[in-house]
This record gives sequence, C-alpha cells and structure tokens, in this order.
Amino acid sequence: MIAKSSIENLKNNLDVVDIISQYVQVKKAGVNFKACCPFHGEKTPSFVISPSKQIYHCFGCGVGGDSIKFVMEYEKLSYPEAIEKLASMVNFTLEYDNNSANYDYKVIEKLNEYYVKLLSSKKEAYDYILSRGISNSSIEKFQIGYAPSSNETLNYLKSNFLNLAQAQDFGLIDSGQNGLYARFIERITFPIYSLSSKLVGFGGRTITGHNAKYINSPQTKMFNKSKLLYGYNLAKQNIYNKKQIIVTEGYLDVIMLHQAGFDNSVATLGTALTQEHLPILNRGEPKVVVAYDGDKAGLNAALKASIILSQNGFDGGVVIFTDGYDPADMVKENQIEELNKMFSNPQSFVEFAINTQIDQYDIKNPNEKQKALAVLNEYLQSLNPIMQEEYKPYLASALNINSSLVQIRNTTLQHSPKQINLSQIDIAELSIVKTLLENKQYIKYIKDTNIFSTHTQELVDVMQNINIDNLRGLLLQDEIKLYSEDELKQQLIMLTIPYYEKLLQQIPNDKELDTKTKMRKIRETKDTILQLKKGRL
Repeated sequence: MIAKSSIENLKNNLDVVDIISQYVQVKKAGVNFKACCPFHGEKTPSFVISPSKQIYHCFGCGVGGDSIKFVMEYEKLSYPEAIEKLASMVNFTLEYDNNSANYDYKVIEKLNEYYVKLLSSKKEAYDYILSRGISNSSIEKFQIGYAPSSNETLNYLKSNFLNLAQAQDFGLIDSGQNGLYARFIERITFPIYSLSSKLVGFGGRTITGHNAKYINSPQTKMFNKSKLLYGYNLAKQNIYNKKQIIVTEGYLDVIMLHQAGFDNSVATLGTALTQEHLPILNRGEPKVVVAYDGDKAGLNAALKASIILSQNGFDGGVVIFTDGYDPADMVKENQIEELNKMFSNPQSFVEFAINTQIDQYDIKNPNEKQKALAVLNEYLQSLNPIMQEEYKPYLASALNINSSLVQIRNTTLQHSPKQINLSQIDIAELSIVKTLLENKQYIKYIKDTNIFSTHTQELVDVMQNINIDNLRGLLLQDEIKLYSEDELKQQLIMLTIPYYEKLLQQIPNDKELDTKTKMRKIRETKDTILQLKKGRL
C-alpha cells in the first residue's frame, strides 16, 4: 500500500494546470485557465482551472476536483492507480508501507528497450512480423521486440547492473537446477501494460519451434492476466470516445486492428474472459464486442463471455470469424469495410448464448429438447427482468415450443447487480463493500461488522472472501461509489460513532455485568467515541 506521507508529498509536487494541460489544451484567462470540458464535450470553454486553489470545475456539467480526481475520471483509474500514474508523470518516487510492494520498474523497462532494439537485427523474427502485414509504425507503437538466448538476456542484465532479484520478481528470469535462466528465449515479445500504463510483463511468440507457440509472463504481484487486457493502455481513450471496446483473442489481432483504424481493440491474455475482467470492460461504459475465431475453442470462449456479459447487464454482442480467418487476416487482405460492418452489427450476447447452447443438443429428439430447455431456462432466469421478458419469445421460437414452457422470474441483487433498487438499499454501506472488494488491504479497518444495519451479510462475505462472485456486480454500479482510503476511513467513522453511542446507552441496562465491569466498559466506550470524533479509526 502506498504510504500516506508519500501521497501527501506527491500532492505537494503536483500542479493542476500542468497535469490537465497534458490531456487537453488550456488557455490563460485572468488568474485562472480555461479549456473545453473533456467530460461532456463543448465548443465554448466552461472548464476552469485554478492554479491558486489547485482545483478545476466545469460550469457546464458540474465536474470538479484536484489533479488526482482529474486523472481518475479522465483515465478511468482507481485512486491508487491514479496516484501511481501521477507519480510517473512528474517523476516522483512513491514509498510503500509494505516494502515488498515498492518495485523498481527500471529492470523490466530496460529489458524491453533491449528486446525492441534486437528485433530489426533478427531477420527471421523481423521478416515474420512483416509477413503478417504489420507496419513499422505499428512495430514502434506496440514496442514489438525480440528476446534472444537465455545467456544473452542474463549477460545484458548483469552488464547493465540491473537488479536480478527484481528481474525474478517480474518473472523475467527464474532459477533452476542449472542456475538462473531467462523465461523468454528466442521469441518475439509483446510488452503488456497495467491499467495505469506501467510495464508489468510480456507475451512471447516462438520462431524456433518451441512446444508452446505463445507464452505470457508468469503470475506475479504485478502481473495478473485475469485483470489485464493487451493493448488497453493504447486503446482506452479511444474506447471512451467511441463508446465501444472490441475484445479479441490475440496480440496480432489487436495490432492489425489498430493499424486499420479499430484503435479501440484489446485482447485477453491467453485466457477466457472472466468476472475479473468486468470492472475493466465497464470503464467508460462502452458497448462490448467479443470478436473470436470460429473454431471450437473460440466458440466455447465466446459462449462463456456472452453468458458472463449478459448476466452482468453489458450491452454489445458477439462477432465470430469463420473459414479459418481472424481479424488480423482480414486487415491484411484489406477487408476493412467488411470488418466495420461486422463490428457495427454483432449478434447480441443473449441470442448468441441461446443459439450456441441449443446447437449442443439434438432438439429433434424430445428428450434432448427438454434438456436444452432446462439449461436455457436457468440461463434466462439469471438475466434481469426486462431481458427475460424480451427473450422469452425468442427462446420459445428457437426451440419451436410454446412460450408458456419458458420459465422466467424476477432477479435479486445477486443475479442482476445492474438492476438494484436504489431506494431499498444503503448506498453508503454498499460503497464500503465495493471499496473493500477493490482494495482488500482496507479490510484491516473493519473492527466490528455490527456497525452495518442493512448489508451486514455482504460485509461479512467480503471480509471472509466468500460469495465474492455474487458481490462483483457492485463494481459495475456507478451509483455506488468507490471510496479512496481516506474517504473510506471517514465513512467508517461516521457509521461507527452511532454504533458505540447506542452501545453506551445499553451498558447500564446489561444485567449480566456487575457494577465495576459496567463502569470500565462505559469508560472504554466513551474513550472510543472520543477517539473516533478526533478522526482516529
């Protein structure tokens, strides 16, 4: 966790005008600066930046805050991610409470530079890249490189006095029976960045016939492939602008699609789309287009993705590439207009999920049709009420049955997180739960679950790390706030004070306590309340 004192020092090194001017064009206007608001789009500037107060405010849409808030909103980052992004922008070194979290990214950045320089000199690798239709500008944009032999990589690290222990932490090297060795050997390299644009790992494609055609960096504290998307660092602003994200299966698909103008494309990292990807996909609330190959693996992955995305209320659909083609092939053959039509008219997630699951049964056989109906009834019931009603006739028609056989029901919070009735829940309590889901290290601030009055069970679940899948929908609820660490502490204090004040009133009436114990508990409780009112959690 980033040290609080380090965050305060960073704030002292930030200038709100300098930070915002790196994203939008600003002009001097008296003692302040003005710009066209980047959050709602306008021709007449109403976005005012105050260098004296170190804040901004838009008089058109009402947004406002400091440098950290701006980066969080503009780049769709969490509070810690925004802090790390700002630190990199102003060349500030952050300090962490847990030293193990304070990694020096120099080793991976230097190794990436080394790989990039080697690509052009490795004819076989360079020719392969060009043969796939990738241009030199795309090679530069995506920093495509080449990892040489294990000894060459180790010699580079040692000769440049780079920290081998840090290299091991990043999964760049490892140790075996014969000592240290490089993980990426004779492979074309594709650097992978975090949501805050930090280099955290690599993907690698063999050119010398290794058993595994593609590999990724191993799981590390910095690299979790289920929480990363290849190319997202380059695509995110285009995703926000276009309100669409195209999710593909491979590095080359992303690179070629960007090259063709589909610069809102990303790829999962050798894994199917999971619940952990959902918070990333929901940033900016774009339509999600899943663009996968038409082979068995691609269809299975598309089915899984369509079920997850439809159950969580995402808009968008599925595009399947047939006849052995993939997006990269179509770009190479200049089928740009065809791609544009496909991405503009995907098959809806629900239709794809229904049709694909029906295809797994021989519905001419009544027993098989019954099995298909049971599976699809269960799937349909996992959707929100509107979607259930909308697709009930579609399912009946697809199975050629009477619509009365299709069973639908109302969903609960657990099944349809985007359909929460906000009048029947405690937003403050759910905001705390949402924050703890995103930042497990903050659980230490919860001393007593009884401070909650409405969502005690949800709080217990997140603290005990159970039923987490049922809670992840909260991450998609914009109405439910994600607190910073300081905001979380303040909210907990506000909830805890009334709890202890109520407890204080109950102690004198507790017949199981003797007088001495009551007096002691009264003193302790009063002291606790006093500390809370002083802001000490």
